[in-house]
Amino acid sequence: MYRLVYADAGGRFYDHPEMAAVGRTGDRFVEITPSEMMPLPRGASLVLIPAGSPVGLDRRGNFVLVERVRGVPVFAVAALLPQGYTRTLLPAYRRPAGERPLPLFGYAAVAWHKDGLWVAARQTDDPHRWDPGHYNTPELGRLISGRLGRRPGNPILAQLARCAREYSCFTAQNIFYRRWEGGVPVSPRCNAGCLGCISRQPAECCPSPQERISSAPPVEAVVEVMEEHLRSAPGAIISFGQGCEGEPLLAAGTIAAAISRVRRLVSRGTININTNAGHTAGMEKIIASGVDSIRVSLISARPDIYRAYHRPRNYDLQDVRRSIVLARQAGVFVSLNLLVLPGLTDREEEIKSLLAFIQETGVQMVQLRNLNIDPDYLFGRLPPARGEMTGIVEFINRLKKVPGLLVGNFSREV
Repeated sequence: MYRLVYADAGGRFYDHPEMAAVGRTGDRFVEITPSEMMPLPRGASLVLIPAGSPVGLDRRGNFVLVERVRGVPVFAVAALLPQGYTRTLLPAYRRPAGERPLPLFGYAAVAWHKDGLWVAARQTDDPHRWDPGHYNTPELGRLISGRLGRRPGNPILAQLARCAREYSCFTAQNIFYRRWEGGVPVSPRCNAGCLGCISRQPAECCPSPQERISSAPPVEAVVEVMEEHLRSAPGAIISFGQGCEGEPLLAAGTIAAAISRVRRLVSRGTININTNAGHTAGMEKIIASGVDSIRVSLISARPDIYRAYHRPRNYDLQDVRRSIVLARQAGVFVSLNLLVLPGLTDREEEIKSLLAFIQETGVQMVQLRNLNIDPDYLFGRLPPARGEMTGIVEFINRLKKVPGLLVGNFSREV
């Protein structure tokens, strides 16, 4: 039996002696099955759902809202997963109407089982490079100060230092650790208004966990950071399109010029761009400059769902499709940054549309990304879902059956 986990107002969590744990997919509560659960992995954390009362399953098989235990108000508990794990179920709770949307995190269902905490998730990639134990180490402050001292006045390094310290951004920290995938933010503007944007939200919504850069850096600053990382870092990847910026294709002139200059200086390492791929003219510049890989953010291959979430300005899903095709024709490695949400991604209509999109465009990899958003906030703004739900586990299995398609969570060196 997977037992219900709840918390008191002080943040202490308990397992319920009688109630079974429940998960949620879309707007439906569902019983938890063993195939959807695993022991809580290292690096995961528990959070209390503000104003959220947990839902449990009683001995008669009824879904029950648990607002109090022994007369004391209780709250729902969720897990936040480390990178490399894909959520299979949302936490089951109810919140009163009119509550402010939850912060932008990827909430997963948790339960007590076999004398320990379990979570609704599957491991879908090797998390070694993104293990939290490799980050926020005692020497990080010294490395940041040393790099800033050697490169005074570089606005990108100044921004990355802030991201590394204040936001604990791993790709920012990797620039100072001189290893693996390092981020280079360049674009203060965006041509989409994604509901789950982590750098800019309307005032009435949940607060953004990061602040977007306010101005574009000069090409010289971009080249300086890129060259040093690509020349010396093991497993070197430079990635444009970070959480603290807008759409990098809107700064295609700067990025293309930087790539062209860097590739005359150093040939090793991978240059990647994380993008919505809507600005096709910008994509053509990036491709011509010699980019190695692109990762395209996508919540759905169905136009109505795509528009409702991404809220594109001056482009549509057909432009995204065209950009991917152009990249593949030029030999660029293309991944999808697929925003995964139980109850949406695993619907049969969604799966069929996604598989057709992959086949038509030649996408080579799907990177599964737990969508960080309040599920109630999102589902209230999407068109009504239709079709049978297969479950996230089955969805992942379907992806893995596509010949030649890589399925994971992280960008690869090319």
